[in-house]
Amino acid sequence: MNFLNTCIFDHGAIQKLPGVLRGNGVSKPFIITDPGIKAAGILDTVIEAIGSEPGGVFSDTVANPTEDQAIDVTARYKDAGADGIIALGGGSSMDLAKAVGLLASHGGKLETYAAMVGGSKLIKKLPPLIAIPTTAGTGSEVSIGMITTLNNGRKETFASPNLVPTVAICDPDLTFGLPKMMTAATGMDAVTHCIEAVLVPMSNPPAEGIGYDGLTRAVGDGWLRRAVEDGSDPDARWNMMMASYEGALAFTKGLGSVHALSHAAGRLHEKRLHHGTLNAIFLPHLLRFNEGAADDKYARLRFAMGLKEGASLADAIQRLNSDIGIPSTLKEIGLEASDGPGVVEYALADLAHRTNAKPATQADYERIYETALG
Repeated sequence: MNFLNTCIFDHGAIQKLPGVLRGNGVSKPFIITDPGIKAAGILDTVIEAIGSEPGGVFSDTVANPTEDQAIDVTARYKDAGADGIIALGGGSSMDLAKAVGLLASHGGKLETYAAMVGGSKLIKKLPPLIAIPTTAGTGSEVSIGMITTLNNGRKETFASPNLVPTVAICDPDLTFGLPKMMTAATGMDAVTHCIEAVLVPMSNPPAEGIGYDGLTRAVGDGWLRRAVEDGSDPDARWNMMMASYEGALAFTKGLGSVHALSHAAGRLHEKRLHHGTLNAIFLPHLLRFNEGAADDKYARLRFAMGLKEGASLADAIQRLNSDIGIPSTLKEIGLEASDGPGVVEYALADLAHRTNAKPATQADYERIYETALG
């Protein structure tokens, strides 16, 4: 577990931002965020906490960030003469910020640094990056990875300890205004991270222990349901942000076919699909597919989720999805049968496909997609 950074975690943690910037030699921070964060007033809160005008602001991050946008924002970052980056938002803003830091410091084409082509070893130190999550799901504030859709159409994973943000400021208060549906979808992203990381075959007991604890918080202790029911509950928001943080620590081990399929579907920009929602819909189907491949881990996952011995993990996740308002099928979020071949093709080429608990074939993915389509 050598991918950890400094994390300031508590209600009101945003007030520590000026000291964090000074401590990392950042005098002209460039803020990367999205339109929703700006509209909600959270961007203003962060600028106020800084105490002075930032070096620059980009507030138009798209869901599932692209290589073209990374190139554009890198030029803005350089033109501003900025000396560090603040990533404010969910996974998209943090992934874009990592891509900007990578391009600004390394140059070249993003695909050069993709994990699938062995580019991870080329990723060296980036400019200081302060990650401030405003959702509880992605865990990118502590993750070694980033996801970007390249101009070649492939949604690539990039992985390196140098992509871990310099400091994470996790302030649950910044999630109080998150709508119910976004709370549910990002929460299921965290749940999926915890479950899939545990099931990855490689041995990493510390990561697995963290994954079990994150799952216990989110599901076994009921904090995800409470956060969806009452978004102003400070304890629910604290525990879901911790579950999200722990999910990313756990997936140091890797992820599985849920993420392979979600990444493949998420590359369809015209569909505007949310990654956490895709994970939530695919998760029960992969839990059924993986049955028998890791019986001991399934037993511990049941315990973490507060289920009886022998209970179906897949059924439990489907009930949870229904209770918190997650759509039950891919059709409900706009996917069609005609999208299936492309999703399967890209899933088979995704890094997460390699580390699923049970090897999956093209035919397996075709059946899973058809079943999940509804």
